[in-house]
Amino acid sequence: MQSEVIIATKNPGKVKEFEALFSPKGIRVKSVLDFPEAIDVEETGMTFQENAILKAEAIAKQFNKMVIADDSGLCIDALNGEPGVYSARYAGSEKSDEANMKKVLENMQGIPLPERTAHFHCALAIAVPGHETIVVEGTCEGLITEEKQGTHGFGYDPIFYVPSLKKTMAQLEKEEKNKISHRANALKQLGPIIDEMFKK
Repeated sequence: MQSEVIIATKNPGKVKEFEALFSPKGIRVKSVLDFPEAIDVEETGMTFQENAILKAEAIAKQFNKMVIADDSGLCIDALNGEPGVYSARYAGSEKSDEANMKKVLENMQGIPLPERTAHFHCALAIAVPGHETIVVEGTCEGLITEEKQGTHGFGYDPIFYVPSLKKTMAQLEKEEKNKISHRANALKQLGPIIDEMFKK
């Protein structure tokens, strides 16, 4: 029987990233979009890890299946780690990428480039009913630009500059981004764990 994992997201882009890892292993990937009755989990955690665990464990308990949830965001050193866990709703509850970027750039005005350091952070929680939840994490280091550059990606990608590639995340092709992103780095750690879990 083919194994199955539920990804606790409604973002098709995220689902594709997980499919790339799981499909070669013969594991079917589903998302909460495949389960209209899935509960909407409130993210009340103070850290990315806490939010990922909350989502994964709640959905795993509801469907009695393995669930993977991620929580991720942008942490800017000069802003004491903001927007952090509030990345999606930094400028308000309507979750506008444009408004969020505008707020970051306004808050960063006058800060010189060497001090505009930041990183994307991703926490992935793997919850299986009856087992202890496992968390893996990945980061991607960069700098905050003074204006938007590039049209690819989503979220804060147009203002996140990757020095090693001399481009913003939004100037990278999907294949390039998927090699260096915070989620890609977390997924690399997830692979061996999944192999171990599905050993017969």
